[in-house]
Formats: sequence, structure tokens, C-alpha cells
Amino acid sequence: MKTIALISCFLFLVMACNNSDKEAETKSDNDMDAARNFLDAALKGDYKNASVYMLKDSANLEYLNVTERGYQRMSLDERAKLKAASLRFFDTKQVNDSTTVTVFANSYKNDKDTLRIIRTQGQWLVDLKYLFEHDADTSIYKQKNKIDTIQK
Repeated sequence: MKTIALISCFLFLVMACNNSDKEAETKSDNDMDAARNFLDAALKGDYKNASVYMLKDSANLEYLNVTERGYQRMSLDERAKLKAASLRFFDTKQVNDSTTVTVFANSYKNDKDTLRIIRTQGQWLVDLKYLFEHDADTSIYKQKNKIDTIQK
């Protein structure tokens, strides 16, 4: 009976240690590590893993859901090309000690996008909504400048 209890305790400890190792693997060491981990998981279609590296608020979760649905609608050939693609980082600007903005692309599509990474509660996380809302802000700004130029 003591042997069974001892083995049970040992198995419990092994499983507990194994779980903390997986948790440590999902934490990013720095801002660019978080961006790379998030984008790599997304390119591979692993949105559950990508969400680990993302700031979890309703807007980010919805944007991730929309992105995943778009990925699911792609052909198998397109998905394979995205999985094989590599990431390229073009410009990275540290806004302050807890916010970084980076411009990136993947080798398949080669479309540059902007991503914000923030440190919250000691963890670096991707703020996905910046990618979507930044483009909208830029478009509105460009349209306003066009109108101002035309009016002059």
C-alpha cells in the first residue's frame, strides 16, 4: 500500500513539473520573441498556440477569430505555402519600455504589416488589434490629406 502511495506521489510530482515546463516554453523572453512566436504559430495555422502570445481582450480575440476563419477558407496549397514561409522583420521601434512596434512580412505574401507588442504584468504580448486599426487610421489619415490638398 505504501508503494502505491509513493508511486502516486511521484507521478503527481512528475506531471506537475512537466506542466510548468510547458508553461515556461510559452512565455516570450522579449518583445521580438513574442512577435516571432505569435506570427510563426499563425503562419502554421495554429491559432490556439498563437493566442498564448496575444493580449487577450475582446477585440484581439475577435480579430484572431476572423484571421483564423480566413485561413480556413484558403486552399490547401496556400496553407502549405504559408506554413513553409519565413518571417522577415524590416523595422522595429521601441516606443517606450513596455511598447514596441515592428514592421514585418512573410516570404510567401511579402506584404508588410505593422504589429504592436506590449509588456503587461511582466509578459510580452502581441496587441493584434493594432494591425487592423492602424491600417484603418492610416487610410483615414491619407484620405484626409487628399481632401485637404484638393481644397487648397
